[in-house]
Amino acid sequence: MNNAKSTNPAYFIVQIKAKSLEELSELYAQSAIASLTTHGGEMIAGTPTPIVLEGKWDGNWAAILRFPSLEMAQSWYSSSEYQPLKELRVNELTEDGQVLLLPGM
Repeated sequence: MNNAKSTNPAYFIVQIKAKSLEELSELYAQSAIASLTTHGGEMIAGTPTPIVLEGKWDGNWAAILRFPSLEMAQSWYSSSEYQPLKELRVNELTEDGQVLLLPGM
């Protein structure tokens, strides 16, 4: 395996339980989407009602975000621009959740 930067896309899988979907949208989502687009990302899917095929779902929002590379995804997630939004989401707007980052193939 070489050390060249990845040319494969990367995907965030987001599953959360928001205290209020309206507040999540107004206070977080609009700014977060604007932020991720400046870093080359896009939200490619999002719904409060995913189709659960296996396992338990007790959240109320699921989304998939795509970035051109793993490096770009990590850069956005750790950016000073996104940190206040992440803190707001985690500490005030959600009860629970998971955010996974997967390298594309």
